[in-house]
Amino acid sequence: MTMTSDIDPKLERRLGGSELSALRRRLRRHFERHGDNPEKRVLQLTGLSPAEHEALALIVGLPSRFTSSVRIDIAQFDAALRNAEISGSLREALERIDGPLVHQTAVKEELRARWVATFETSALLPALSAWLQITSARNLIKRLARQDPDTAIKLLKQVGAVLQRLPAAGLTRAQLAADVLGNAHALDGGQPTATLVLAVLRHDAKDAGQEQELPEDVVDAENISRPTERMRDTWAQAGILVNELARPVLFLNLPVDRGSVPPAALGEPGYLSLRHLLRTPITWSVAGQIVYICENPNIVSIAADRLGSACAPLVCTDGMPAAAQRVLLKQLADAGAKLLYHGDFDWAGIHIANNVMRLCTATPWRFQSNDYSQAFGLCPKKDRDLLGITVTASWDAGLGDTMQLHGLAIPEEAVVSLLIDDLRSSGR
Repeated sequence: MTMTSDIDPKLERRLGGSELSALRRRLRRHFERHGDNPEKRVLQLTGLSPAEHEALALIVGLPSRFTSSVRIDIAQFDAALRNAEISGSLREALERIDGPLVHQTAVKEELRARWVATFETSALLPALSAWLQITSARNLIKRLARQDPDTAIKLLKQVGAVLQRLPAAGLTRAQLAADVLGNAHALDGGQPTATLVLAVLRHDAKDAGQEQELPEDVVDAENISRPTERMRDTWAQAGILVNELARPVLFLNLPVDRGSVPPAALGEPGYLSLRHLLRTPITWSVAGQIVYICENPNIVSIAADRLGSACAPLVCTDGMPAAAQRVLLKQLADAGAKLLYHGDFDWAGIHIANNVMRLCTATPWRFQSNDYSQAFGLCPKKDRDLLGITVTASWDAGLGDTMQLHGLAIPEEAVVSLLIDDLRSSGR
């Protein structure tokens, strides 16, 4: 914007006006990029209009014959302006016409130095420090801080304060946020501090070999407020409850040590909430013992009806395991149980099984290529219904090909008689 009211008339006539605004922008760009660098004191101007050439010729003393390209020494330009008593320098003239010039390179360098200091001084906790070494981590902080180092410092201090309270023992997320940050909603999904805390926790778990991949259908972007399964599970691994009564885990005949509170009556299915698992310590008596895992609740119901208290320990993931299911399976694995898994013979079932096997080092339970072939022979004939792209089973590379060859999806309930036989022979 031209500041004509404060400009010397001679300067206005020589270099002002809208017809020379494009030329002034080019001249300003030089100072914005190079400042007063003595090694950048020559201007190479091309594509000049006749009016622009004439203005330069009148100031610097160029030949009057028009040429669209000229080379001008800034010192010569400054001297010409002083001699004409128009301005002390070209830079001064440009600022008087269009306002202050900002050396963008210097600004960028100052900002870069501020970010370096931010990341060096804010990383106090080991987990936070390790995460900050990742380029994507620093980019995330810059984005959430809206490119402001001061805001980033504030965020990192909040993240550090939250991490110092972890792991917890069944504390709700809202209570953690209220205690540490003074706002019960400061760690809700989508809040910057919550996003950063979750990122640090996942990086720490990944380094420790504990981070588990969840499929896209349960992993939503964290710029929304409702909790996702991955978000809930990450908090749960740190002992923080989010919707702790949602999707409790179904089980049958899980043994506990004497003195530990029994989670359910023997022979009857029971449920354990995430709240119970994190707040009420249970000593599982499963060292060296087989614990079976199924995908579908119907299997637990049938096992309870047919076997009751004689059924082997059984846990149900109810599809893709949520936080409560994952916490219980990890507790059983850590207590020394040998976990065996069975699910639906379809692509979703294989995908779920891959995650369960990875989560708790489970092994297949009648869930390999020869088991599918046996189940195929037992099932009533039907049209091919196994559609979509083959999913490779992590425990049996040939299972997907065998399923694709026969083309039938076989639900877990279709082989329940075989599963019941295993549960009976292993039961108490």
